[in-house]
Amino acid sequence: MRNWQIGPVRVTQVVEGLSAFPPSSLFEGMTPEQVQVHRWLRPHFAHADGRLFVSIHCFVIESEGRRIVVDTCVGNDKLRERPMWDRLQTTFLADLEQAGFAPESIDTVLCTHLHVDHVGWNTRWVNGRWLPTFVNARYLFGRVEYEHWSLAREASNQQAMVDSVQPVIDAGLVEWVETDHSLTSEVRLEPTPGHTPGHVSVRIRSQGHEAVITGDLMHHPVQCCEPDRATRFDVDPAMARLTRRRFLAEQADRNVLVLGTHFPEPTGGWVVSAGAAWELALAPRLGPG
Repeated sequence: MRNWQIGPVRVTQVVEGLSAFPPSSLFEGMTPEQVQVHRWLRPHFAHADGRLFVSIHCFVIESEGRRIVVDTCVGNDKLRERPMWDRLQTTFLADLEQAGFAPESIDTVLCTHLHVDHVGWNTRWVNGRWLPTFVNARYLFGRVEYEHWSLAREASNQQAMVDSVQPVIDAGLVEWVETDHSLTSEVRLEPTPGHTPGHVSVRIRSQGHEAVITGDLMHHPVQCCEPDRATRFDVDPAMARLTRRRFLAEQADRNVLVLGTHFPEPTGGWVVSAGAAWELALAPRLGPG
């Protein structure tokens, strides 16, 4: 568990799992040697042999009395095509509670998009049914995002819609939001389409301090120095590249803490210019910008 302070806003990370992948499993055609060229990725973001470290975690934002869970990981007991995610049994809920966040204390759940590894703990298996995990929360689902997945035919994500999205809708806990929705005066959504049509990131601004939770506009810090590397999971790779480049250019060389939704520990960093591209620094290099 890690946490960050952005003015009075507190952000806490709770990890569900950490893995190391061959780069080609995330980025088509990428070799370990191409990862090894970027020495700054080691030791935190890549192994010496070129494998990439990837984390599955949620963030809890505390702002103006609200407790907001951002993305709910893979979840337990869920049938999934990927063997590593199939019928998981993790201690995630216990870890969340140990961090000080009992499920019933959460008042808002936000999914940056509706992929399987971002909606899983929306629900849990109770007495033979999928029921909402956060019973006192409003779940914020994007209209554009939901409309896309309601019509999509990708079998890999349809099961997640059945077991992790629809039960929340059926329980009457959903609030349909636009991609620029404000959660508090300190926390708002920003549209970052490409990975999925309705994908959003989360911008935090308070008392001159600033941070952003990426969602999947980037899956790994290697995309800072290779921003045109689209993942295998992008719905619109061309749009994802444009969104990522714009994001990196806008955050670069400013005191904006970037919290990557799949970045391994230390998870947060600052985008700095590096030639024609960027890197992720582990300490700020400038004052507030």
